Amino acid sequence: MRAKPGNPLEKPSGARAGITIHFVDTILLTRTDVEHMLDATALVEEMRAGFVAYSATRGERALRARSTLPQAAGTATVLFPGTLPGLSMYTVKVHAKFPGQTPSIRGVLCLHDMQTGALLAVMDSTYLTAMRTGVAGALAADVLARRDADVVAVVGAGVQGTFQLRALARMRPIRQVWVHDLVHESAVAFASRMTSELDIPVHASNSISEAVRRAGVILTATWAKTPFIEHGMLSPGTHVTTLGPDEPGKAEVSADVIRTSLFVCDDRDLAVELGALRGVGLGPEAVGAELGEVLAGRHKGRESSQQITVYGGVGLAFQDAIAACQVYEKAKDLQVGRKLDFLA
Repeated sequence: MRAKPGNPLEKPSGARAGITIHFVDTILLTRTDVEHMLDATALVEEMRAGFVAYSATRGERALRARSTLPQAAGTATVLFPGTLPGLSMYTVKVHAKFPGQTPSIRGVLCLHDMQTGALLAVMDSTYLTAMRTGVAGALAADVLARRDADVVAVVGAGVQGTFQLRALARMRPIRQVWVHDLVHESAVAFASRMTSELDIPVHASNSISEAVRRAGVILTATWAKTPFIEHGMLSPGTHVTTLGPDEPGKAEVSADVIRTSLFVCDDRDLAVELGALRGVGLGPEAVGAELGEVLAGRHKGRESSQQITVYGGVGLAFQDAIAACQVYEKAKDLQVGRKLDFLA
């Protein structure tokens, strides 16, 4: 995860003697550039180490600002700063969410040198965010689900459902997948596409209950405001990764399910402030552990084959920083992207 800040040119400032100005070209990277530079396999291990470091470093917690957009059917969120011990860069990301649009999330990410603040890169953040979120959700599913759980249900046949399933398929064997979406045609298209891509039988389901009753692992990523995973729907030992609730007013898993399960989150405070717990009115007492604590072995995670486990992640800025550093280093090596001097 360590990255070098580049090779800036140093020129003395004419304003004050002894002051040095650091000039460095900023690399502009499109979504296609980011997609080509990001290595999903390497990202898994970097993200695993990142979660461990994040939960061990209590002084550096996630910060974000969120606001509705006046006269618009969307919201805007800023994640800042994305930092992690060992990284020589930090990120600031601005996102806008428009559920009725494709893509529904649009934004940019700025990558800065930690020592000088120099703007190293400006890149599209949509693919990067989808990838790092999918990896995080799959990491949680892999460490919390039973080892013999090989049937997966996906609720929400969108971008994040796709990325979660892809990431999980890299981590553990999957025998069968069921997918449900409010738009059945989307589920059918998802099933066809992912069957071909992963060489795993993926079936479109007419209902959530039909999809989840067969599954040992459930991956959800929707815009739902009312929980649809209810007590009694899940078989003993099921794991649920819920990534839809990443801002107030959203919920996928009921309070009863969370209360009777081991609930693991990426950040305790944010789970209560705006995540899966906020959406169903639960407080910090519902948190069993953070994902980083489980990955580090400081919390044992699943206690039995019968226990239900739930992971609720809101997404943290350090995940952006890990992914962006990887993209930037490879882009420099391959000389990809347009260079621009913002200080010119």
